[in-house]
Amino acid sequence: MNFKLAWRNIWRNKKRTWITASSIGFAVFFACVMQSMQLGSYERMIDNSVRFLTGHLGVHQLDYWDEKILDNSFPEETLTELNLGHESIIMGVPRITSFALASYGDKTKGALITGVDLSLEAQFSYLENKLREGVYHTDNGALIGAGLSEYLKLGVGDTLVLLSQGYHGVNAVGKYPVAGVLKFPVPDLDQSAVYLPLGIAQTFFGAEGMITSYSVLLDDPDATEQVQSQLIGDSDVYEAMTWKEMMPDLVQGIELDYYGGLVMVYVLYGVIGFGIFGTFLMMTKERTYEFGILNSIGMKKSRIQRMVAIEILLLSFLGVALGLIAASPIVVYFWANPILLTGETAAAMEKFGYEPIMPFALDPQVFYDQGISILLIALFLGVYPMLAIQQLKIIKALKE
Repeated sequence: MNFKLAWRNIWRNKKRTWITASSIGFAVFFACVMQSMQLGSYERMIDNSVRFLTGHLGVHQLDYWDEKILDNSFPEETLTELNLGHESIIMGVPRITSFALASYGDKTKGALITGVDLSLEAQFSYLENKLREGVYHTDNGALIGAGLSEYLKLGVGDTLVLLSQGYHGVNAVGKYPVAGVLKFPVPDLDQSAVYLPLGIAQTFFGAEGMITSYSVLLDDPDATEQVQSQLIGDSDVYEAMTWKEMMPDLVQGIELDYYGGLVMVYVLYGVIGFGIFGTFLMMTKERTYEFGILNSIGMKKSRIQRMVAIEILLLSFLGVALGLIAASPIVVYFWANPILLTGETAAAMEKFGYEPIMPFALDPQVFYDQGISILLIALFLGVYPMLAIQQLKIIKALKE
């Protein structure tokens, strides 16, 4: 009976019902969109950094990460000693990485030289998709970042001169035709990256058959620690590090931004809470006379409270459902079609080392968390009508 009365009551005044449900729905909508945008930016940063720099797991010689020099590289043939059979491992790529001076004409700039298997790298980091000019597959040419190309003022077909210190201190000098120009989403990488075929890079550094790291990509980032413990077994020669261990600055930056985002979400919850409270206050004041009549003809206050509680519950569920229905297509669309930033906003983001794009995360947890949070806020604020009914005075209510 209480449910039936509550259901009829909420549709007796459709305008009030839709105002209340809409206020809750807008809260859920904005909270979901904001949270999806925030988590999407984190996923994008992590994915870019993992694919281009470290992998979810990186295998190195034991001393390499403390002193990133070519002398701490290891033979590529020893990769057979790794346990690469875990179901979460998608693939791995060997890399040899070091720094060099890149020169063309009278321009010189520090560059990050990375020797890779171009076929594997096309699958691992989608490197081929970053090609803007020239050709990707090359036997002895270099692929360079667009920012570095612009700085040195060289293009496809020009000759890039590299100077560095190689394996065990040998002089590393080489000239390589520019086969292609790549555009990277990570600005720092775009301004310094030089990719060479793995064999060519090994020859340049005088480190034939050697690599500095083996980067592993997982389909489930949450399994990183589990795979880490199994990857190298009891080896006292290699170490396997997670991307969080290799990029602590990125982790700290994400955590700082996440907690800053939480503050904004809590502010949003506060604003939303006042809006929902206002609608509940309006609903209670409008129905004071009704509550007085019900109480005067013998309906106990406790039963009136149960009836109103069911109304609030129904309105809250309706509002949350409306918000989730409205937010879902927006999040899905922008997840598939991230917002590309341009102009001064894009330049400002690139200046701070961020990709000028606003991606969204398609994570069910976003909808679940925000829906539950707003529902709990609405139910908590529903305590006010309960208290108002408890303190109801029949004579005073009938004069309303």
